[in-house]
Amino acid sequence: MQLKIDLHVHTHYSHDSLITPEELVFYAKKRGLDGVAVTDHDRLDGALKIAKETDFLIIPGIEISSLNGHVIGLNLQEPIPSKLSVNETVDKIHESDGIAVACHPVTSFKGSLGRHINSKFDAVEVINSSAIPFNYSVRHSQKIASRLGISCVAGSDAHYGPEIGYAYTLVDADLEVDEIVKAISNGLCLPFGRAIPLKTMLKKELLLLKRKF
Repeated sequence: MQLKIDLHVHTHYSHDSLITPEELVFYAKKRGLDGVAVTDHDRLDGALKIAKETDFLIIPGIEISSLNGHVIGLNLQEPIPSKLSVNETVDKIHESDGIAVACHPVTSFKGSLGRHINSKFDAVEVINSSAIPFNYSVRHSQKIASRLGISCVAGSDAHYGPEIGYAYTLVDADLEVDEIVKAISNGLCLPFGRAIPLKTMLKKELLLLKRKF
C-alpha cells in the first residue's frame, strides 16, 4: 500500500516547537497523513511517549546535532548522542537498527550538513517545507541525492500544528514502522510538498515570542 507520511515534525518536547501530542494527531489526520515521524531536537523520550499513547502511526526519531550538522535518525528506540562526527552519528543510528536522513542539507541557519553528506546515509530530505529559499533548497538537495544514488524523502519540519503535512513522503509499505523505514532505504518512496506560507510561519514566530515572554 502507498502511505503518506510527514517525516520531519517537532513537538513541544523540542524547545522551539509549539505542537502538543493532541495537535500532532489532529493536524496529521486533517492533512490526510497516514503517519508522522516525530523528530525532536536531541531527544527521543517525547516520540516514544506519544507513540505509546496514540493509535496513530508515529515513527520515533531524533534530529541529532552532530559536529558537522543535523542528522535525522528514524526508527530509534534509544537516544543517539549529540556532538559526534557525522560518520559516528550515522554509525550509531545504524547500530540501533534505524535509518539516517540528511535533513535540509543546503539550508542556511538550520545546521545543514553541506559537504559532509556521504553515501553512508540512507536518504536525503530533498523537500523541507521550512527551508528558505525553498526552490533553491529543493533543487540542490535533489542534486545531492542523485549524485550519491540514495533515496529522496520530504518532511515539513513543522514546529506549529498548521505546518504539519506541507511536505510528505509517499512510501510503498505496510502500515508498520519497520516496513516503512525498510522501504525508504530501498528507494520505494517519493517526496512531495511545498513551502509553508509566510503568513503561517510568521504566526508561529509570534506565538513562540509570546510563550517566551
